[in-house]
Amino acid sequence: MCGIAALQLRNPSLHPRMGSLLSSMLCQIVDRGPDSAGLAVYNTPGLVSEGTSTLSLLGRDQVITTAAITAGVAALLPSDAQAAVQVVGDTTLVSAAVGTDLLVKAVSETLPGSTIIGRGEHVAVMKSVGHPMEIAADHGLEAMAGSQGLSHTRMATESAVTAGGSHPFSVADDLCLVHNGSFSNHATVRRDLRREGVVFDSDNDTEVGARYVASRLKQGDTLEEALVNLGKVLDGFYTLVVTTADSMAVVRDPIACKPAIIAETDDYVAMASEYRALAGLPGIDNARIFEPEPGKVYTWSL
Repeated sequence: MCGIAALQLRNPSLHPRMGSLLSSMLCQIVDRGPDSAGLAVYNTPGLVSEGTSTLSLLGRDQVITTAAITAGVAALLPSDAQAAVQVVGDTTLVSAAVGTDLLVKAVSETLPGSTIIGRGEHVAVMKSVGHPMEIAADHGLEAMAGSQGLSHTRMATESAVTAGGSHPFSVADDLCLVHNGSFSNHATVRRDLRREGVVFDSDNDTEVGARYVASRLKQGDTLEEALVNLGKVLDGFYTLVVTTADSMAVVRDPIACKPAIIAETDDYVAMASEYRALAGLPGIDNARIFEPEPGKVYTWSL
């Protein structure tokens, strides 16, 4: 079944409340996906910083200590890269003042068994198995500031209940995708992408959607064009939310089988699987509230 809650804050005065608002939304969709959860937060002080790439690694335990990770990564980067490692909940964040590709190479050499679940200059991705509100509390979501937030509660159908199978899937710089539903032809699309050289981290059908969108963006599509093309290639019943450093997009399948509701004001855009997740947002009484039309891509930018 799965649950989605996403929030883009247009009014900077609301940025300090991003985590508390997203946490309250997440609380209302827990019963849609009680087995695991994931979070993506953008421009959150203390987690990411301008001019610095950050990688989110799955798990708090990375075989070697954070000090050893820091030393290993620093040894592979320029002397002024200022490599740093911190553990947040069940997630390890590695940052350095270099491009993400160079940081990925250094982390992969230092921690060859690690799984990168997020990358970019603006986003931190966190996910784990367990009750969604416990995962949010473990990572300190409620106290986080930021410009955007994306959360997902998972009820596994297409693959096992694992932290790696949780959403969001972040497979390119500052790009995240969450999914309620299933892709019926994901195995075929996965094979096509593998022939193009795309590497996968899980057997989850949602990762196929994320990898497809990333591939289209790399080929020059806008976010809207990438999601239109996804609808032509991937079959199934779905609601998707995709975020980048400065944008958010929502699309449902052509039959609109999976629920979604959007609230829009001058201060924010919020999307959730159920209205009750939106009911506590500031100014909700005056918001434009609507269900996205079947097959139509909606995009908003900061």
